Amino acid sequence: MLSNTKYLFLILFVLMITACEKEFLETKPTDAISAADALATEANMSLIINGMHRTMYSQSQTVLPGGSTIANTARANEHFWVPMGDNLAGGVLHSARANNLGWQNVTQWIEHTLETSQTTRILWYHRYNIIANANTIINKVAEGTLPETPRLREIVGQAYAYRAYAYMSLVQHYAKGYLIGNPSSDPGVPILSSTESPFNSAPRSTVQEVYNQIASDLDAAISNFENASPRPTGSAFDKSHLNINVAYGLKARMALATGDWATAADAAVKAREGFPIMGEDDWKSGFNTTLLPEVIWGSNVITTETTFFRSYFYLMCNTFNGSQNRNNPKFMDRRLYDQIPDTDYRKDMFLKDAPNSNSSASNGEGGWANNTNPLYTTEEEFEAEIDRLAGAWGWTSRHNTHPYMHVKMRQKVPGGIEPDDIIYMRTSEMHLIEAEAKTMMNDIAGAQEALRPLGEERDSAYDVTAFSTQETMMDHIKFQRGLELWGEGFLFQDKIRWDDPIDHAADGGSGASEVLYQSGFYQDRPSVNTDWVFKIPQAEIDANPNLGPEDQNP
Repeated sequence: MLSNTKYLFLILFVLMITACEKEFLETKPTDAISAADALATEANMSLIINGMHRTMYSQSQTVLPGGSTIANTARANEHFWVPMGDNLAGGVLHSARANNLGWQNVTQWIEHTLETSQTTRILWYHRYNIIANANTIINKVAEGTLPETPRLREIVGQAYAYRAYAYMSLVQHYAKGYLIGNPSSDPGVPILSSTESPFNSAPRSTVQEVYNQIASDLDAAISNFENASPRPTGSAFDKSHLNINVAYGLKARMALATGDWATAADAAVKAREGFPIMGEDDWKSGFNTTLLPEVIWGSNVITTETTFFRSYFYLMCNTFNGSQNRNNPKFMDRRLYDQIPDTDYRKDMFLKDAPNSNSSASNGEGGWANNTNPLYTTEEEFEAEIDRLAGAWGWTSRHNTHPYMHVKMRQKVPGGIEPDDIIYMRTSEMHLIEAEAKTMMNDIAGAQEALRPLGEERDSAYDVTAFSTQETMMDHIKFQRGLELWGEGFLFQDKIRWDDPIDHAADGGSGASEVLYQSGFYQDRPSVNTDWVFKIPQAEIDANPNLGPEDQNP
């Protein structure tokens, strides 16, 4: 991967296996744990896997040793990366300035276009550390010195699935989209297979070669999971473990991104087996726990990681008691809201008529003096509604309100600072993948049947037969993905796959402020716009002998 890894990996290795289990700490001093010991038994290898679960949401300095040149507490990994997809693509809108953690710079398309930014650097190094740790397990098992038990299959299956997940994240951020480029020749990312110093990779592989690696890893994960011990059930932590459903879900995402429609549809069906679509009460409960019935995979966040003001809910949740949300409530694109039927209960989680209480709102309409909503004819009515919403949803008197603000993501304790869980994969996404894949194959009847269970659960008047052509069905799927998966991080990759631009001024406007959004207010479609591709960290180009200035993304 990078020459820096020779300094990072062994330290990370020790941190990961010692942070999770007291019993292992009692075996040897921390600085005496060797790679051979860590890989000697299934129990020890499972500690590495548990450490990988934890690195998905821990703050970066506990994942990427090496000081300020690499680590930064402003990135608690998936807490940041998951909502980044909707923040970058303009699905989750900001109402005012709030530059904590560089979040406004992400919105304005600054962070990912700088090769020296924390966003480009930490995402790259975090994903390669996942790969390096997965390699350690995969390569050890490949030696054939351990007995093949169901538990070992479960461990190595997770390692393969993690590696596929990391490569897919890398190639989808640091390379041109598969469907809008030339994958056989477009530069992808380096493939790392070693587990011993110096950890240097080959040069950048092509996009196609990286996807071939992802496909191979997912097939290996599925094969291992078929003969593995089942994932435990009953606790929120259990869904941190990757299993065969997760592997099929990743395969569905991969196939959708590459236009392998038949594989995407088939894998999506298999991924959701055993995970029923959740009903209204669960959908409205706040998306704060992996125990929701349709959650296939997610991180159960433990509060000892102190990710409170670095968490997904800090960045996304309007009930979180932090300046990012008190000053800057997040809201929905009003063009999307206007498409939601009144019979769809998801509409209840977006407060169209919330008063604009923030005198610093970027649209210049904050405060009673600038009120344009005819529902409020007096200042008393305006203020009374602000108070009513605070009482109904649990935020504090210091929180601002804004039209179209969301209450989809809410903590278990509204008005507090608890980080709560992060959801990565749900059954609803798999229905939408199957529907899109079948639409692209022009199997409209099949697409309708894939979408019917989701639509009929969410909307009491839903009629999927209204979408009877490829064009109308595709438009409807875009709407359904935008609404169902709002705030869950998918829009950036969706727009790349669909080759759609970002245009906050079109069709009456989204409600976003051009003064606030700057470069993020309009971005041409990905096929003609290189800014959709993340810059490779300059630190990587400087350190890796297999990469040079010519390898930087334009």
